[in-house]
Amino acid sequence: MRLEPCPPWPQRAGWNDKNQLVEPADHALGRSRGGWTTKIHALTDELCSPVTMLLSAGQDGDNPMLMPLLKAHGANNADELGRLLADKAYSHPSTRTRLRSLKIKHTIPERSDQIGRRKAKGSAGGRPPAFDSRMYLHRNAVERGFNRLKTIAQNRDPLRQIRPDLPRRRHPRRHRDPPPRPQLTDTP
Repeated sequence: MRLEPCPPWPQRAGWNDKNQLVEPADHALGRSRGGWTTKIHALTDELCSPVTMLLSAGQDGDNPMLMPLLKAHGANNADELGRLLADKAYSHPSTRTRLRSLKIKHTIPERSDQIGRRKAKGSAGGRPPAFDSRMYLHRNAVERGFNRLKTIAQNRDPLRQIRPDLPRRRHPRRHRDPPPRPQLTDTP
């Protein structure tokens, strides 16, 4: 009987970068170099409290999630929403057109490539969109809202942060010093 030599590696399908498993859209997980990621999109009020939140895959863009976020918020009219403050990621002309058609006031700065394209067209480029720099200073309400959520998540007693009048939660008593370890001795 003759034995065939075994290959030095197990015989199986190799790694396939092109046909990876696709995560379902409702899981809000996306692939990136760092692994699985998720992105949180939020609307906050002027008190930095998140009002509406949606999740998307980490590699998805911000701009396509704006209209679903506004729809999920369910503002019945533009007065109820107030003013939308957003960063340059939401500066696409189609977004501005859609916000105008919904009669939502917005303050979004123009990206430098959009400014250059408009200026290259000369007088045919149109006028720049209205931008109130004083109003834009309040855009950090979203970041402050996320920081508030992080603080609550990292705090051991989150209810106490929201309502300081609540009594402190009691933790089980912990030993300050570990119990003594048994000493090992050599036996003759």
